[in-house]
Amino acid sequence: MVVGLGNPGSRYEGTRHNVGADAVALLAERSGDRLRPSKDEALLSEARLGGHRVLLAFPTTYMNDSGRSVVRLWRRGGQEDFDRLVIVHDELDLPPGRVKVKVGGGLAGHNGLRSVEAHLHTRDFTRVRIGVGKPPGGKEQGVGHVLSKTTGATKELLAVAVVEAADAVELILTEGVDAAMARINAR
Repeated sequence: MVVGLGNPGSRYEGTRHNVGADAVALLAERSGDRLRPSKDEALLSEARLGGHRVLLAFPTTYMNDSGRSVVRLWRRGGQEDFDRLVIVHDELDLPPGRVKVKVGGGLAGHNGLRSVEAHLHTRDFTRVRIGVGKPPGGKEQGVGHVLSKTTGATKELLAVAVVEAADAVELILTEGVDAAMARINAR
């Protein structure tokens, strides 16, 4: 299962906070599909990527309550092994456009990840982190920063990063998380 975090609705399209959702939408497109509404408070696509059947999801519960949708999908799929869960999300601690793959670890103040952890009771899932950079003016400006639409060079950097994040997910599926970390994190 691959989950792209973000906020639903046109107001949030093109914001830093939605780069994870953008990457998952791109994966659905690559598989010849699109994300569709479901009863599990998410947009979903059952895709074939790298020879694997994958559930692609974008929770429509808003970022801060993403875990509610994720846990429903996880339970419905009968999953138990958290190394089969990939969360794609924005990351303030990485420069804009930088993509990294990570397993487990801290939440870095990310409310979407905090919600997923609260509902699944673990941090032991794989993450594809898309750097959106620190807000000018400090952490207090974080919410405004991630919810603002991007323009110019930052918009271009994030568009390339979304493609790289989708590539990272496919690499995880075909070659495993260690190979993905080695290749993606070295860039």
